[in-house]
Amino acid sequence: MKGASLVAIAACVGNFLQGWDNATIAGAVIYVKKDLKLQSSVEGLVVAMSLIGAAAITTCSGSISDWIGRRPMLISSSILYFVSGLVMFWSPNVYVLCIGRLLDGFGVGLAVTLVPLYISETAPSDIRGMLNTLPQFAGSGGMFLSYCMVFGMSLTTSPSWRMMLGILSIPSLLYFVLTVFYLPESPRWLVSKGKMLEAKQVLQRLRGREDVSGEMALLAEGLGIGGETSIEEYIIGPPDEVADGQEPIVDKDKIKLYGPEEGLSWVAKPVTGQSSLALVSRQGSMVNQGVPLMDPLVTLFGSVHEKLPETGSMRSMLFPNFGSMFSTAEPHFRTEQWDEESVQREGEGYASEAGGEDSDDNLHSPLISRQTTSMEKDMARPTSHGSALSMRRHSSLLQGAGEAVDGTGIGGGWQLAWKWSTREGEDGKKEGGFKRIYLHQEGVPGSRRGSIVSLTGGDVPVEGEYIQAAALVSQPALYSKELMDQHPVGPAMVHPSQTATKAPIWAALLEPGVKHALFVGMGIQLLQQFAGINGVLYYTPQILEDAGVSVLLADLGLSTNSASFLISAFTNLLMLPCIGVAMKLMDISGRRTLLLTTIPVLILSLIVLIIFELVTVSAMVSAAILTACVIIFICCFVSAYGPIPNILCSEIFPTRVRGLCIAICAMVYWIGDIIVTYTLPVMLTSIGLVGIFGIYAAVCIISWIFVFLKVPETKGMPLEVITEFFAVGARQAAAAKN
Repeated sequence: MKGASLVAIAACVGNFLQGWDNATIAGAVIYVKKDLKLQSSVEGLVVAMSLIGAAAITTCSGSISDWIGRRPMLISSSILYFVSGLVMFWSPNVYVLCIGRLLDGFGVGLAVTLVPLYISETAPSDIRGMLNTLPQFAGSGGMFLSYCMVFGMSLTTSPSWRMMLGILSIPSLLYFVLTVFYLPESPRWLVSKGKMLEAKQVLQRLRGREDVSGEMALLAEGLGIGGETSIEEYIIGPPDEVADGQEPIVDKDKIKLYGPEEGLSWVAKPVTGQSSLALVSRQGSMVNQGVPLMDPLVTLFGSVHEKLPETGSMRSMLFPNFGSMFSTAEPHFRTEQWDEESVQREGEGYASEAGGEDSDDNLHSPLISRQTTSMEKDMARPTSHGSALSMRRHSSLLQGAGEAVDGTGIGGGWQLAWKWSTREGEDGKKEGGFKRIYLHQEGVPGSRRGSIVSLTGGDVPVEGEYIQAAALVSQPALYSKELMDQHPVGPAMVHPSQTATKAPIWAALLEPGVKHALFVGMGIQLLQQFAGINGVLYYTPQILEDAGVSVLLADLGLSTNSASFLISAFTNLLMLPCIGVAMKLMDISGRRTLLLTTIPVLILSLIVLIIFELVTVSAMVSAAILTACVIIFICCFVSAYGPIPNILCSEIFPTRVRGLCIAICAMVYWIGDIIVTYTLPVMLTSIGLVGIFGIYAAVCIISWIFVFLKVPETKGMPLEVITEFFAVGARQAAAAKN
């Protein structure tokens, strides 16, 4: 995990600069107003230019990142930060200062939008939540250090606002160096453009291992948008081993599943009524059947997490010994043939001639391992492949049964596989059915997990030792209609570069799963902005002043401005340990659980603030209680409701339109931020603090209801599986309405 963690930390420098800038302008504007003799409206414009720039760049940042990549956009962000710092340091008048603030806003908008996306696409699913909480930690850390810097400069005889704002260029140089020389391109974006060899090299660096064939196959499958997905149930075991010259026992009920590595396969028998995931998909969760507006998507995700084994998701939960069991098999991903420079050479062999002989020599696929016999006849007559598998199993078991999975698992207890079946068409020709399957182990005690591959001597397991699994079954992302029309005799696929497009796929926004995800993403971003953090932060200095903190600081010889900066620095310092706790819990408790737990605390804090604004008690008691409420509100907010909306938005969209969809959600975020920021003074005048906190409390109540009914739990799940669930959930929601 070291490679992915270091890359995430480096990317978060952009969020550090955002926090630094937010705090710096809050302090510097006091001296800007005095030096340039600004009116209040112009002063507000200087502060607002950054918000305007961020909102403006967000309109196109997502689609451009889907076109040219994530890394170039992060490099652009670092350049914009650097140039804006120089412009603000030089600015002779308010007009040049506004231009500098606008450029700074462009850099902020790119960083805030794309860093969570970049981290989600590079991080392992097991620690994705933790790494995606880093931007929140970096932003708060930047604000704390910036307030300390502004406080120190405020103690001088003539503080320079140009110096305060211009210092931004120094850390932005570090950001530029990291983005250019250290950060790799997102492997998911590389796969979406057909750059398979480069994607493999990046994954090997991020994961710290050579064998990344399983994840490479997963990334290629993530290129699909929409499509029909069904939930099936299987009992799964190892492939039947048949000695040379022995006739196998034919079982028409069994099918063969193929993994992303050469020689990796399983036998599966379809069953009905066993899987909790399938039960939920048919009739809803037992717990939530009585909730009338509960989104079926929430119950689908919940059924998966309820069944996750307690040993954690750092290794594959479906046959935990797969990695050692097939350790001697060569990885099937021959990426030198996948590279974009060899598309034509590889493509020539993808589809067989329709009239060709039904033999394995005609099967060409970049994802499915080529078997020693025809796939159509595999179940009926396995040949020497079985004994070869037996030798692999015997040798690998000597290495120990507890070896961790490397290339075969895709994270979160999920396994990627494919199945191929044939049938007679209307014209008498054989037609193939090629399906991609995401498998998830169900209902097996930890003591028995993986027993089918742990038997000494390679004995064939008894029926009770097979593993039960739920399956998301869909057409592979690269199995195109054009290939089907050529009547291939095996599971042929097109190269990812042949499906790549330069322009944004706007039509994909109309897919039910994407629309559903946009509703969740936009809703939680908007509700977060109206939940009250800006108003509470605005009110914090007044609360602390009433508590006597300002008087204490004045007695120490600090001016009013210096005391205000120190109080703000202290407030941001309080956030850091709370965000650290959130990082630890994000992949353990989960996003949904953290929100449902912390939002009631926000509501309670706001209600107490309202009560003590209305009633008359002693000044000391009131100040103590109000201070405690403000601190509790801020700490709870930054530990959950602050980072989680960005984390969710970076997880729930398909690879091809992830940048575009995140930009739409970010636009909603910035619009909400602008509305809250510039209506706060007006609302203070019209309805007062009590009215404002009342509105914030009502929004928090709506937020809790929205999260409970509409926001699923995504912890530990591969991004591609999450988007598949959204597609299934959207269709179930539509069916429920009908």
